[in-house]
Amino acid sequence: MFTSRREFLKITTLGSTGLLLSPTSAWAGIYEDELITLSEQLLQQWGESLLALQVNQPQAKGLHGGILCPACATIHGRCGDAIFPLLYLASKRKEQQYVDAAIRLYNWMEHMVSTPDGAWVNEVNVSDWKGITVFGATSLAEALIHFEHLLDKSTAQQWKNRLQKAGDYLYKNFTVNTGNINYPIAGSYALCLIGTYLQQPHFITKGKSLAKECLVYFTANGLIYGEGKPVPEKSAKGCYSVDLGYNVEESLPSFVLYAKLVKDTALLDQLTRSLKAHLEFMLPDGAWDNSWGTRNFKWTYWGSRTSDGCQPAYALMAGSDPAFYKAALQNTRLLAKCTHNKLLHGGPHYVQHGVLPCVSHSLAHSKALTTVLIQAPSIKSTTAPLPRERIYGVKSFPEINTWLISTHKWRGTITGYDQEYSMKGGHASGGALSMLWHEDTGPLLVASMNRYQMVESFNMQRDNDPLSVCFTPGFTIIAGEQLYRHTNDLKAAVDYHESTGQITFNTRSLLVNENQLPAASPECTISYLFEKDVFHIHATAKNEKAVYSLPIISTHDEPVTLLSENKLEIRKAGSIVEITTSAPIKTTRALTDRAFNFVPGLEAVPLLFETNNIDIKISVRPHT
Repeated sequence: MFTSRREFLKITTLGSTGLLLSPTSAWAGIYEDELITLSEQLLQQWGESLLALQVNQPQAKGLHGGILCPACATIHGRCGDAIFPLLYLASKRKEQQYVDAAIRLYNWMEHMVSTPDGAWVNEVNVSDWKGITVFGATSLAEALIHFEHLLDKSTAQQWKNRLQKAGDYLYKNFTVNTGNINYPIAGSYALCLIGTYLQQPHFITKGKSLAKECLVYFTANGLIYGEGKPVPEKSAKGCYSVDLGYNVEESLPSFVLYAKLVKDTALLDQLTRSLKAHLEFMLPDGAWDNSWGTRNFKWTYWGSRTSDGCQPAYALMAGSDPAFYKAALQNTRLLAKCTHNKLLHGGPHYVQHGVLPCVSHSLAHSKALTTVLIQAPSIKSTTAPLPRERIYGVKSFPEINTWLISTHKWRGTITGYDQEYSMKGGHASGGALSMLWHEDTGPLLVASMNRYQMVESFNMQRDNDPLSVCFTPGFTIIAGEQLYRHTNDLKAAVDYHESTGQITFNTRSLLVNENQLPAASPECTISYLFEKDVFHIHATAKNEKAVYSLPIISTHDEPVTLLSENKLEIRKAGSIVEITTSAPIKTTRALTDRAFNFVPGLEAVPLLFETNNIDIKISVRPHT
């Protein structure tokens, strides 16, 4: 039996479902812990910028009500998702301008991206993808559930009618095969949320059915798979299609919200295990190490470019594991570090490199932080460490052919992952070192895409650097018009052994192009040795024309000194990074210049070694 909307809002409380609050108690559950305080501060900053970027010119047809992106010089089709956080700010700050902005934004959506069948499309005129309806519908439902009291009756009814149409579209069109796995998982929550609010039991039935079908998309280790095209089948190495960014910022939050809404305790137990598995990839500074994921073309150091954020999943499940609260807090701290001029930037070094931020980051993550502010339980603090803060040696994830290393102050990632997305030359493979992180410096070596590609042109920023550099360290060779990299090799073999104080990885790969065709004499062997004070690379390629690239993560304001042709120092805050090599150090640009890569939004000193046989030692010491 379904209650009225008013009774629904009264009886559905944080204590029972962790989900919904009545309008009169919208600030119950807001506590003075750091996560809540920081989320509030960020949301207000981003909200002020969204308000300032909204076009408020009724005569500007096609623009009025939209939010103009400073980086892309366009209005992104998903900007309507901000209706929910804008109304939160209206209620919190008691300012009518945010209500007016939300109404203008809704009207822009209806004029520019709405379709007669009840869907919304991803972009104006250039996209017919309607799966994105699930996120707009969820935001609209959350806005009505929590803040309907801020709207006049006519507007509220108009929004309810439109939400019904969106729900009808999802009900008729969404299946477990709609898009990547994040869509049906998000659909399960959206349908149950809308169905409960609008008293449409068939929506709830469909949502539960979708959720049940999605339950099989967990690997033995607990990672969600299904982020692949054309289909999420196993690769030649037995790998599944996994993308960390989409899992932690979209699928897991949606699944947690769904499970809490329908009170599925068995699913919450399963999700607790999955949250722990994904948390293995969070670095101690709150970054998500998606250096290997199928959709890492949208990887930023803090997450993924157009997904919502990990906070709803980890903050709302903090009662299951205190490390979950630490994860939500650390990542939010990182978001704060990447927020400049009241907008979230797509990586730690955007400002240093003079790159404008895409407004999509602030739009999407505003929703996540609003959810936390309304729904998260009170946790004052926790001393629980993140998994990667512990020293454990090596952890293996065979479903992605990837290994995590945690020893002394070093954290590393080695990958031979062979699941490709819709493009060639995407994420690093070939036994690549896709992450080298040190406790005193943060990231030192970080993989990018093998070739930066605008896979989703309206969801990525254009790279206008004519000297663009792949950040993944490794061998390359140019023969004719073909570029061969060992990090392209999907058949590479990786093994490792641990001994007292040392971890050694040995990789065997081929120099291949993006179509897996080999160069002449393509064989490469590369070893990575982790010791207490030094990280070693020994790399040999059979082809004498091969060169080794080593982009060291460093901002342009960090002094670089070439001490000799074989030794270089980088002075970072509180520490000095020393690189010693067996071959002369070359750079592809001046030592004062930096390369920049959008994946994952960092600057680097692009070192190059014109040899097919190289020994490299990297050490970190404190300033004297």
